[in-house]
Amino acid sequence: MKVIFYSTKVFEIEPIRNANKNGYKLSLFSDPLNMSTVELARGHDAVCVFTNDDVSGEVLKKLSLMGIKNLATRAVGYDNIDVEAAKQLKIAVANVPDYSPNAVAEHAIMMMLSLIKKNKTTEAQIQKQNFSIDNIIGSNVQGKTIGLIGTGKIGSTMAKLLNGFDVKLLAYDLKINTELKRLYNVTYLDLESLCKQSDIITIHLPLNAKTKYLIDDHLLSKMKYKVIIINTARGSIVNTSDLIKHLKSKQIGGYGMDVYEFERGVFFFNHENNPIKDKLLLELISLKNVLVTPHQAFATDEAIYNIANTTFHNLYCWENNIHSENEINSNTNEIKTHLAVL
Repeated sequence: MKVIFYSTKVFEIEPIRNANKNGYKLSLFSDPLNMSTVELARGHDAVCVFTNDDVSGEVLKKLSLMGIKNLATRAVGYDNIDVEAAKQLKIAVANVPDYSPNAVAEHAIMMMLSLIKKNKTTEAQIQKQNFSIDNIIGSNVQGKTIGLIGTGKIGSTMAKLLNGFDVKLLAYDLKINTELKRLYNVTYLDLESLCKQSDIITIHLPLNAKTKYLIDDHLLSKMKYKVIIINTARGSIVNTSDLIKHLKSKQIGGYGMDVYEFERGVFFFNHENNPIKDKLLLELISLKNVLVTPHQAFATDEAIYNIANTTFHNLYCWENNIHSENEINSNTNEIKTHLAVL
């Protein structure tokens, strides 16, 4: 079996090679998949992509014409893939649905703590040898009300971890998780009520037509004054322009972003010698109450190992005409539509 990997990062190469137990012939490219690079896939049996690859209908048509019928993504989310087009073209698509909820949840908690304790300001002061604490008085997490938008695998892990902080947990999801209610006393509310009552909000939803710009000017204006928002899900769930307006007015007290609406071509790359020109991102980076990480929440040793192994499991299933339980566009495993996919 010949497999081409697009958007391959340096940190992935060893785990990918170690997971290749069946000796498939691999082509590892750092280039992203798009209309300019799709021709590289010719002669391969399967394509493997990552979160910022362009897997639109047009790209899929090109792959189909090359005879490619299997596409694996090394991620949970698949908003960058035209799943319906793939289904029509009879291209099987599989993801990695459960590589490590703890990796993302722990990162979200790190961002929450960093913002509430004003670590970004502290670090900037220390670099200038300013050890005064007048401007870095933080706050306790204990006693706060924390709202979870999305209670799938990652959101549920967040509830479990946050329970130890002695906080009140609220949640919004189209599917209520009764175990979270029983174990951690989670209260489910409608989205606007959650926004009005939460001191900290953390987002754990997939990106789709219903969740794009879910957090917009209307909801931001309803939130508690100086609320902290954490987004480790997808950048486009939050309207960036609306967010910046409310950050500047201090209506939003802090924003932790591991994802960004326009991150394609920016995150995962070193721009030291070619500075970015995205004015929105530059403004976010400059704000003292914004913490930016480059889509790294998933990136732990354990998660990367699990991603590689699950990806090769999917490839093995296809090679042997076995249905992979991770397929997201087959008739035996229809796409989940509720908000708790993550």
